[in-house]
Amino acid sequence: MNELLKELRGQIEERTANVAVVGLGYVGTPVAALWAEAGFQVAGYDIQQKKVDLINKGISPIEGKEPGLTELVADVVSRGKLRVFSTFESIKSADVILVMVETPVDDQTKLPRYKAMRAALKSIGERLKPGTLVIIESTIAPKTMETDVQRILEKTSDLKLNQEFFLAHCPERLMPGRLIEIIRNYSRVIGASSPEVGQVVKAFYSHVVKADLDITDLLTAEIVKTTENTERFVEIAFANEVALLCEDLGADVWKVRDLINKREDRNMLKPGAGVGGHCLPKDFSLLTAHIRDTSPTKVIAAAQEVNDRMPIHMAQLLLDGLRAAGIGDVNGYKIAVLGYSYLENSDDIRNSPTAVLVNVLESFGFDVEIHDPWVEEFKHKSVYDVALNADAVVLMVAHDQYFELGWRSIIMALRHKVVVDGRNVLGKDKAKELGIIYRAIGVGA
Repeated sequence: MNELLKELRGQIEERTANVAVVGLGYVGTPVAALWAEAGFQVAGYDIQQKKVDLINKGISPIEGKEPGLTELVADVVSRGKLRVFSTFESIKSADVILVMVETPVDDQTKLPRYKAMRAALKSIGERLKPGTLVIIESTIAPKTMETDVQRILEKTSDLKLNQEFFLAHCPERLMPGRLIEIIRNYSRVIGASSPEVGQVVKAFYSHVVKADLDITDLLTAEIVKTTENTERFVEIAFANEVALLCEDLGADVWKVRDLINKREDRNMLKPGAGVGGHCLPKDFSLLTAHIRDTSPTKVIAAAQEVNDRMPIHMAQLLLDGLRAAGIGDVNGYKIAVLGYSYLENSDDIRNSPTAVLVNVLESFGFDVEIHDPWVEEFKHKSVYDVALNADAVVLMVAHDQYFELGWRSIIMALRHKVVVDGRNVLGKDKAKELGIIYRAIGVGA
């Protein structure tokens, strides 16, 4: 084993390695806190000064429901195990550097936009000391470790891979609402620049992760992450298509799904008002970014078409419900939209399906008011106040609060008793009990 790598392994096993985490969002914040809790000295880096200031005060910048994270951040900061910076100067002392910045795709070309990652890698490379391990946790297109990460780090550091520094791709598998649980308990794929590097990376992750740590090559790890998210994206599209079919046939997709899933070897996912977040709407584009034009991707393209259509379909259901209430010309009518984050009980609004819906409704001439108990911009009014004198309610996110509402008082506040349900919050039976005009994803009118 390379002497520098052997020394690093010893530091990792003894927890004396200095750890740097670049990017302190939904991935970086819990990762930094968990490795600090495990006994490492951790330095975090983020360009957003507000986020830096919050964490250095022991305050988590993530406002959604995240069990254990608030207390964990406060604890490791108070004990001096985690410090956060907005500049990269001190990263030169790091022995292990984890990179977890956003990797979006271009809206038009659907190719990766690696501006943030390339800038971070350049700053890291300029300060990289011999013997450092760099781990990319961000989701990236296959071959990116070779074409971007290795190239930038070697060029800016003047160090050689596997001789003077080491590389790994250990893609995150997180979902807001379960960040700490998933990091600790879900298996991880370790793509490494050599088998020996893989063993050192495994030793590093074993301090926190209590599940399988599978070592493979860099390319395989890249494909695994983009494929697992693409698979879920396609499965959601299938559920959405079955929902549309049930609407057309006058059936209830939620009853159909329950009966299908009684078989232990079946797991039809939930249909809904749209697919959002940082990962699912773009990871299929990362998976196919560098393939030849002749490679077939018909299923993935069809899934995108179905999922992109769902917020627009919600608008169509709303129009149908208002017609049933005797409303034709909708200009100036008020719509109360409940939920703006892409996921229940989260403040994450990246690629929010509600944003798409609101743009469509406003183009029709509707006056739209939004409520979301987790999103700063929309949490200061009560649901009742948002619904007061509205002509319809549109449910876009299955926040716990919406299941617990006193729906009779909400319905009484409306001018027209129309509810459009994109997440099965009410359900057909409850809607009938309330005596409302009910339109829902997957439920025949």
